[in-house]
Amino acid sequence: MRRHLRDPYVKQALHSGYRSRAAFKLIEIDRRDRLLRPGLAVVDLGAAPGGWSQVAKERVGSAGRVVAVDAAAMEALPGVVFIRGDAGDLELRRAVRAALGGSADLVLSDMAPNLTGVAAADEARSQALVSVALAFAGDMLKPEGCMLVKLFHGSGLDAVIRALRGAFREVAMRKPAASRSRSGEVYVLCRGLAADRVPSAVSSPVGCG
Repeated sequence: MRRHLRDPYVKQALHSGYRSRAAFKLIEIDRRDRLLRPGLAVVDLGAAPGGWSQVAKERVGSAGRVVAVDAAAMEALPGVVFIRGDAGDLELRRAVRAALGGSADLVLSDMAPNLTGVAAADEARSQALVSVALAFAGDMLKPEGCMLVKLFHGSGLDAVIRALRGAFREVAMRKPAASRSRSGEVYVLCRGLAADRVPSAVSSPVGCG
């Protein structure tokens, strides 16, 4: 806890009114890759407590739309529609589409599994969440849309990257400074959906956080 409170990004989040230090990961990636623009329709998977949704809403403005999705409850954010449920559920996707008024320009996924401490099990859960995000993007994204998804280093990383490269024309890795150096997380930015190669449904993940 002391280490957490000394973290400069935690302090900056408190000072800036963001709900989590993760907001600065998205800010840094957006500064480099210009993902968020006024008027875009954005879905934030694994949104709670809402740091990425805050950044997205600030940048898409009143003309844009942000829908936050999480299996856990999330306190309301002005201008953001929150839908509680599993991103792998087809009914939830229909609700998201209705809230957006159509397809999404950008799908964000900061989903992470509830860790067990067993490396093989945690890697499998992480990969399952990436599969959920990919299937969601296949259903929800416009053809030129983008997806930014978190994944973790592990034995299955290469297979996950191959699946993403099979589904998008451009795939690039990002490790923002706000991501703790000891963390195995990386972010993958995917552009240009090849929709005919994306699976439309996957099994629900276990214990997503």
